[in-house]
Amino acid sequence: MLVLVAPGQGAQTPGFLTPWLELPGAADRVAAWSDAIGLDLAHYGTQADADEIRDTAVAQPLLVAAGLLSAAALGDITPGAVAGHSVGEITAAVLAGVLDDSAALTLVRKRGLAMADAAAITETGMSALLGGDPEVSVAHLEKLGLTPANVNGAGQIVAAGTLEQLAALNEDKPEGVRKVIPLKVAGAFHTHHMAPAVDALAKAAAELTPADPRLTYVSNKDGRAVAGGAEVLQRLVGQVANPVRWDLCMETFKELGVTALVEVCPGGTLTGLAKRALPGVKTLALKTPEDLDAARELIAEQGA
Repeated sequence: MLVLVAPGQGAQTPGFLTPWLELPGAADRVAAWSDAIGLDLAHYGTQADADEIRDTAVAQPLLVAAGLLSAAALGDITPGAVAGHSVGEITAAVLAGVLDDSAALTLVRKRGLAMADAAAITETGMSALLGGDPEVSVAHLEKLGLTPANVNGAGQIVAAGTLEQLAALNEDKPEGVRKVIPLKVAGAFHTHHMAPAVDALAKAAAELTPADPRLTYVSNKDGRAVAGGAEVLQRLVGQVANPVRWDLCMETFKELGVTALVEVCPGGTLTGLAKRALPGVKTLALKTPEDLDAARELIAEQGA
């Protein structure tokens, strides 16, 4: 059983979209999306530097566009389930048939702008904790006033809060944590700091007409498979201010009997987690179009 997954913010790197725009029709498709949302995706995906694409309002639509391009390049496939990490949930909603490309890019553009505005209120950020016991780490984060914003499984938790709180974490790591790594994001996403973005996103979502998922759609909120399009959209709105439970998503993958996992562009983060948390599951990350042949072979092998 194949699961198709989409990464979240922080996976972007300068120039990562360049080789994908060389695929037939890709440049025209990206140009149309860019016109529709008022953002030059091709420029940001090929020429912008790391600081420019760290901007939340840029990074989020760029990631969804890249995910959709790479998924389309796989051809007509039917995975057993789809899921996305944070903003990758919008990519997954398209893959599941809940939203079309146009609606998804419009929504993610408004999401990025709203979250950027919320992040500008207070200087905040996120850092990944590697190693340690999750229960010990969560208790320690709460003592420092931080939120366990991403519980990713495989021994990884992402803390979010003010820059002062994150600096304190760097000096006072939870017992057993090997390293604290600052992430390339511009705010404390999936925390109460993002509450102002929820209302803006709710207004944007109210203008959309979602369809029910035609594939199993696994939600970040609790790892549960969601069957209704309206509920998927409702969860996408609320999730910006609530923790991502990727650990529970992977538990659901296990329960579904996953045997292979393919991560759309810019792949790497979620396959890395799967290698540690889902032993025996074949994984493949789409980083460049050179990975497509191997991905198609794996998909064919899975009968998807």
